[in-house]
This record gives sequence, structure tokens and C-alpha cells, in this order.
Amino acid sequence: MERNITVLLSLLLCLLLSCHVSAAGATAKRRHSSPLSRPHRVITAEAAPATEVPAMVQYETRYHTQRLDHFNAAPASYRTFPQRYLVNGTYWGGKTAPVFVYAGNEGNIELFTNNTGFMWELAPRFRAMLVFIEHRYYGRSVPFGSEEAAFRNTSTAGYLTTTQAVADFAALVQSLKANLSAPTAPVVVFGGSYGGMLAAWMRMKYPHVVIGAVASSAPILSFYGMADPYAFYDIISNDFKSESKNCHDVLMNSWKELDKALSNDAGRAQLNSTFKMCRGSTVEAIPDLLDTAIVYSAMTDYPTESGFLTHLPAYPVKEMCRAIDNPKSGKDTFSRINEALMVYYNYTGNAPCLGDATEHDPYGMFDGWDFQACTEMILMSYGVRNGSVLPPEPFNFTKLLDGCRASTGLPPRPYWIPTEFGGFDIANVLKRSASNIIFFNGLRDPWSSGGVLKDISRSIMALVEPKGSHHVDLRFSSKDDPDWLKQVREKETRIIGHWLNQYYKDEAIKS
Repeated sequence: MERNITVLLSLLLCLLLSCHVSAAGATAKRRHSSPLSRPHRVITAEAAPATEVPAMVQYETRYHTQRLDHFNAAPASYRTFPQRYLVNGTYWGGKTAPVFVYAGNEGNIELFTNNTGFMWELAPRFRAMLVFIEHRYYGRSVPFGSEEAAFRNTSTAGYLTTTQAVADFAALVQSLKANLSAPTAPVVVFGGSYGGMLAAWMRMKYPHVVIGAVASSAPILSFYGMADPYAFYDIISNDFKSESKNCHDVLMNSWKELDKALSNDAGRAQLNSTFKMCRGSTVEAIPDLLDTAIVYSAMTDYPTESGFLTHLPAYPVKEMCRAIDNPKSGKDTFSRINEALMVYYNYTGNAPCLGDATEHDPYGMFDGWDFQACTEMILMSYGVRNGSVLPPEPFNFTKLLDGCRASTGLPPRPYWIPTEFGGFDIANVLKRSASNIIFFNGLRDPWSSGGVLKDISRSIMALVEPKGSHHVDLRFSSKDDPDWLKQVREKETRIIGHWLNQYYKDEAIKS
């Protein structure tokens, strides 16, 4: 099956962490690689998860008047926009007590507020205020008055950069502390996925604003020349192979069978009899649905049930392989694939059909990430080797950049992020220039291919868990958490406590 890494000349570049999908055509189309998720274009009737938010998640919504451009003195730079942030001061111990800040990702800030349980559980222990800051151009933090106006052209969208976003966070934190009359309150920044990258970069760029950073599943090395562009999908394949060689092989071989079936009327009829598609959807959506399920389940292969982006059972890769290896409805390939899709798309049993082919962006990711992923956040997650659970796709950097230029009309800057924040020879560079950063990576997470996997210094530590998945450490704890996950969180808690104690000692503040 041919898998493009070019853009749809309309507005999409189809790729993956991302990737994403178009409902028409047998070819799965890759969206831009996003370290958080692969925003679907093809979804189920159960699309947006209605997970129960823990009672302790209570917050006040505030807005900060944020400058449009922090790095330019031209008159247009002084334009402002309202940046949303969510605050909980229930446990705050006062003017010298810590402030824990979440560096918002590529989406509505509520998604991260409701799912970053580690921060909520730490707050009472450290008497910390919690602040969740929304990333510019996402959610309600949109310049120029509306999302439509913000993305009207490159002149308005061009202020969407990582450097501006990190500067936003620093400016907002400084303003908040001033308003609280708490200039000595220590700030620790947290983030997962792209937010983890931002958290690490904030500590590097603004060490006077934040005393430490917890950067979970932060692929800060996933840029050209630093990361193997095939490693992302290698990890996904190994995740499935580790559960069952048969499962891996069924998935690997299913693409040719799907291609063949979709090429003729008899084959499409067979697919229609096996897969229950939603009205308005066609069996041409099945490759996209399968692609999404494989990648997401590997990335969020959590040890307990989850509802972060969709409802999933504990260890969804294991459950998908169990469905493939022990099918209930038939032993042909399509029956096995259908049962695997049911694990991912209909775990609760509430979805009556597959493949609502409408455009669906429940977390407000598409416009912003499509732009970022083709201007500067060009992450290495595009190559697929022969023998993978997904169809092979040779990595072609020139083709990728050409597609980005066609999508945005701008020349992409694949080397800018390593220039601005570093990356090459990172161990020696950070050893000399930074401190107080935790990098957590779970090795079942494909984004660990671009993570920091070794300690850099006594205060820049890599916590690596072979059984871990995408920012699993930041989730709410559960009675069913395995011991290794409990130990990771306990270690992170001790390290944060050490940072705070050292800060109070250095500043001669009674904690």
C-alpha cells in the first residue's frame, strides 16, 4: 500500500504522530507529526471521550493580556491577545510557597488540566498553587480575535512559534507572581509530550523564572540529524511483536489484503460484510482507522484503563493482539482486524459503527499543529521499514520539506529548533549550561526515540522505564498502578522536593 508523505494540496500535509487521515481513498494519509496525538479525521461514533474528571480538579479561569511578539519593537508587535490560564489555589501555602505550572500543549488547556493528575496529587504535599497555561493559537488563546482570523494567512499565523510560546509562559508567570505579591515563590514547570519539550526549554531559557522542569516524554532530540527517522515506527512494531509474533505478522500482512479487497467490487462487499461502517462512511476508511489504532494504542499503552484521547483498556496493545490471536467472529484476516479495531474504537461497547468520516477536531489541534509541524517542529517520525506493522515508507527528507512548503507557502526551518534550544551534543552542552530537569521516557512509547535516555548531570536526570508509555507518569494515580510506575512518581517527587529545599536554602527563605 502506497503511503504518501506529501501534502494534500488543499490544506493538509498527511503524516503521523501524527498523522492524519482522510476518509476517502484506500491510501492512509499521514498528518504532521505531533508529539501529543494523531488528531483523527476518521473517527468512530464514540469520538470524544466523556471521561469522569476527578472531583479535586477545580479551577478558576483567568486571562492574561499577552503581547503578540516578544522579540520585535515594530508597532505591530505591541498588539495583544487574551491568553487563558486555569488556576487552583486551594492548597497554596502563601507568598513563599511553590507554584506548579503546566506548559500547555497543542490543544485546549482543559484536556491537559483534567489529565495531569500528578500535579494535582502533588499540590497538597508541597502546598503548591497550580497554574495551567494555554498555548498561543490554541483553545481560547487566539490572537486577532478569532481562529479564522489567526490562520487567515502566514502574516497572522506567523506569530505561532515555540520561542514566542515559551516567552508567553515566562511573561505570564512573572505577571502572576507580581499580582500575588509573591516575588520569591519558586516555580516548577511541568509538561508532557510537546508540553514536555516546552517545559525543558523554558528551564533552559528562563532559569530565573522556573527553578526546575519535569519534562515527560519530551522528544527534544527528534529533529533531523539527531534522531533515526525510522525509529518511531520500529518501536511501534516491537511493541506489537513483544505481545505476539502472530499478531505482528497479521497486521503486517493485512495491508496488502486490504489493498486487494479495496480494488474490486467483490472485495469491498466482503469488507462491508465484516466491518460495520457508519452511514456516510465507506470501507475505504478502514486503512486509516487501522493506522490510527496501531499508533495510538502503542503510544498510550497504559497499565490501567484510560480516557485521555479515547476510551481504552489497560495495555491496549496486548488486548488488540489478544483479539487478533483469538478471534470470536472468524479466523480470516478481516475478522481479526475488525475485532482489533473494536478494542480501540469501541472498548465501552457504545459505538454502533466505525468511521464517522466528518472533520472532527475536539481538542482544537489541527490548524495550529499543521502550521507548526511544517514551519519549525519538523519531527523525525516519517520512515517505515520493511517488516513493520505498518506499510513500508522510505524516508525522504527533501519530499517532506517540499510538501511543507506547498502546505504553508513558507520555507520550512528544520534546523531552527536545535539552533535555538540546542540538541546536538546535548550531554556536554547541558552539563555546562543547565540544571534541574527531569526527563521521563517510557520505552514502549515511540516518542522515546527522540528522548533524553541517559543522565546528563547530577541534576539533569533521565528516568527511563522499559514498560512505560507516553507521559504515563503524569497521569492520575490508580490503585492498579504497577510498582514501577509508583517508584517513578516517588522518585520525581523526591527530586522536586530537593529542588525546593535547595532553593529555600539558597535564598535563605524559611520553607
